[in-house]
Amino acid sequence: MGKISNRDRILSEGLKVVHEQGFAGASVRDIVAAAGVPQGSFTNHFTSKEAFGIEVLNLYYDDVKARMATTLQDESLPPLRRLRKWIGSVKTFVQDSRMKAGCMVGNFSAEATNCDGPIRLRLAEILTEMHGSVAACLKAAVKAKELPQGFKVADTAGFVISGIQGAILVSKAYRDITPFEQFEQILFAKVLH
Repeated sequence: MGKISNRDRILSEGLKVVHEQGFAGASVRDIVAAAGVPQGSFTNHFTSKEAFGIEVLNLYYDDVKARMATTLQDESLPPLRRLRKWIGSVKTFVQDSRMKAGCMVGNFSAEATNCDGPIRLRLAEILTEMHGSVAACLKAAVKAKELPQGFKVADTAGFVISGIQGAILVSKAYRDITPFEQFEQILFAKVLH
């Protein structure tokens, strides 16, 4: 196996730092210290902290897409079971951090949406893609007669994405998975019945 480049080390270790401390709370000094590289390496590879932030967000989103591929997009399962499996995988991810890290998409959204820069625009693209994956799963559920004809697929997909992000943030605040579990229970018992 080849040597890991300083750039890749900054991204992989920087992702961990940003996930733990938040984008605003993670200084370039913290990031390079975690990566074990000289501070000049950061500016050699990234034109700004914002450019680094977009790359870290994309790296994180690659994992989210992989999780969606094995759950939401797994056509060997009935659609609502796929959705339940995806939500369960998100819950496990949140629990594994003991409700401290949460979802980086939601964390960035809470921090970086005060401006109209590239990070906010990338977040909007990511959330739109996530919405599309949930909507496709719900549309398949209508086709499979798991949900009624005329079911508001797009609206419900938006509710699911917003609800998950909110439930993760509230679970982080309480350091308790109960708010996420309440969202999950109401979604399947009341919204998707």
